[in-house]
Amino acid sequence: MRYVEVRATKGPFGIYLHTVEDVGSESFLDLGEFPPFDPDDEAGEFGRLLGTAEEPLAALVVAEERTGAARGRWVNENVVQDEYSDFVRAGRPSGASADGRPWPNARDVV
Repeated sequence: MRYVEVRATKGPFGIYLHTVEDVGSESFLDLGEFPPFDPDDEAGEFGRLLGTAEEPLAALVVAEERTGAARGRWVNENVVQDEYSDFVRAGRPSGASADGRPWPNARDVV
């Protein structure tokens, strides 16, 4: 499973890609506790810096261009568990999210 984080820092905003193994269940939703998808490349898989930007909107644009993230799908950090819970309850649909929107095309992720 992949998800993108835009992190505010004292300098520019950092755009990070996290790739983790989908080990969750309805009772285990903490994405931050999921193991890296490739344990031999934990540093490269969890928190790979994709870029930086000086302004918040520019950071979203970088994330969207690099990962296929969809503008209407961004959520706050504390909401991501709710989104993941909906995904699990929907049976982990492969073609679209629980609300029917297609998953982003992440084939070009660097």
